[in-house]
Amino acid sequence: MNYIKILNNGIVKENPTFVLLLGMCPTLATTTSARNGLSMGLATMAVLICTNFVISCIKSLTPDKVRIPVFVVVIASFVTVLQLIIKAYLPEIDKDLGIFIPLIVVNCIILGRAEAFACKHTPLASIFDGIGIGLGFTMALTFLGMVRELFGAGSLFGATILPETSNVLLFVLPPGAFISLGFLTAIMGRLSNK
Repeated sequence: MNYIKILNNGIVKENPTFVLLLGMCPTLATTTSARNGLSMGLATMAVLICTNFVISCIKSLTPDKVRIPVFVVVIASFVTVLQLIIKAYLPEIDKDLGIFIPLIVVNCIILGRAEAFACKHTPLASIFDGIGIGLGFTMALTFLGMVRELFGAGSLFGATILPETSNVLLFVLPPGAFISLGFLTAIMGRLSNK
């Protein structure tokens, strides 16, 4: 099994945000800043890696009739642990992301990767798939957050870059998320066609 190819698929060819257009709720809602995008991406990636590994390990023990409920229980368990860790050690991130951490349970990227990859491959390959898809998602959210924060607030990761007079409030509002995502998706599509 070519693990580099699996990583590359998640980052470029099967990027969940720019190619597959999955996970749009956290993508649009949490990317008001680069820090929030990075935090949400890393949280999702942690759950994705752990979930892929466990599902790959228990795939032969899981009857087909209860496969999806078992996947959801595994995902929910890791999200609960992650949420408790974030609440305890990163209260500022917990405050910024709020309800979107528990909503990782219903993120279609995680359930989709469990169904499409983890239940058909080895645990090691499933870990690499989780890393690749997670990195692709994290990079997309961070980049989208950077664009929105730069043009909307004139800063990157909280550091002021542009003067306040050049800020366009639209970029930090919900319509700015759609506009930014549309342009970035188009740019990524154009670059991948070359």
